Amino acid sequence: MGACVLNGFGAGPAETSQPEIITDIMFLHERGAYNTLYFTAYFGSLMVGPIIAGPMAEHIGWRSFFWLNVGILGIVLLLQIFLFPETKWQRSRPDETRVNQNAAQRVSSEPEKPGVVHQKENIEVEDAAERDPYLHRGTPSKKQFKLWQLDGNNMKTVLTSFLIPWKLLAFPIVELAAFVVSWSASCFLTLNLTQSQAFAEPPYNFNSQTIGFFNFAILIGAFIGLATNGPFSDWISMKATRKNKGIREPEMRLPAMAVYVVIMIIGNFVVAFGYEYKWDWRAIVIIGYTAAGIQVAALPAIASTYAVDSYKPVAGSIFVSITVNKNVWGYGFSKFITPWVEESGFVKPIMLNMCLCTLWCLFAIPFYFYGKKFRGWTAKSSVHKM
Repeated sequence: MGACVLNGFGAGPAETSQPEIITDIMFLHERGAYNTLYFTAYFGSLMVGPIIAGPMAEHIGWRSFFWLNVGILGIVLLLQIFLFPETKWQRSRPDETRVNQNAAQRVSSEPEKPGVVHQKENIEVEDAAERDPYLHRGTPSKKQFKLWQLDGNNMKTVLTSFLIPWKLLAFPIVELAAFVVSWSASCFLTLNLTQSQAFAEPPYNFNSQTIGFFNFAILIGAFIGLATNGPFSDWISMKATRKNKGIREPEMRLPAMAVYVVIMIIGNFVVAFGYEYKWDWRAIVIIGYTAAGIQVAALPAIASTYAVDSYKPVAGSIFVSITVNKNVWGYGFSKFITPWVEESGFVKPIMLNMCLCTLWCLFAIPFYFYGKKFRGWTAKSSVHKM
């Protein structure tokens, strides 16, 4: 229990720092792609972990994997100290929000051709380049590598960064993203928590190495999801934008979730009933595990990008809110699924989790039609000026 508490205390900031850093140093139109890359690295590491841990536990003992983590985290700590500059910087010039508004006003004053959906983004980059001739030419200063950089303003920033995520949890769009990400990740977490319980027993009797290698199917599925999600959701958004006379709304990306929700449902059915009725392991792994990888690469990216598009100035804080929500449910799920499986079998807990994930994803339907109204409810919030 003590080890879990320490792991959570250290891993919490590690999960939320990347989106905040992306917000600090990337343009608004680049953040969706980099946040998708973050999800790739995050969930991909959870898929690769069992692949490495299984053979290590089989051949040299399960403690060896923990020592491997100690070594890797030690290296990461050194890299953070010596190669990781502070990225938070309060600009004295007009902030990104004002630049973006000026660009949007310029675009709105001119007729926008259907299909030309990146015009605002291009103007934003050009406007930034005009204001800052050193764009893409600078390097971190020595001050950015100081271990302690807290002063009055930074302490205020720390307190603000702590409070904003809790405030965002009252925003409907952020709540939608948080629940979709949480339960999509939970469908993937199900496999981590049940694979040994299912495949180590008769009639399979697989060892830990073989069970670890089954996670290659999840990893392949994640790559499929990443390869298809971006082009597919962009295509969906493009069609909706053309119908809307060239004006893109954040909600236009939501219909792309439908395909991946169906894949998620199929994957959960195959895993739950396959485990329960001892199907051939190939069906469970090739179909169920691959489907889990596809959906966990796509659904979180679509939902979180929707939230970021709606509240760009606080993109980092949005991911803090999402991570808090995800980890609270993940903790509870990990506590009750094993005894529930022992008591009632695999179908009931896995189907409950699937139904909850489907429910939250179905909420995207009213958000597609009324999301603009929901954004209007929070239009005067101070988060737009952060």
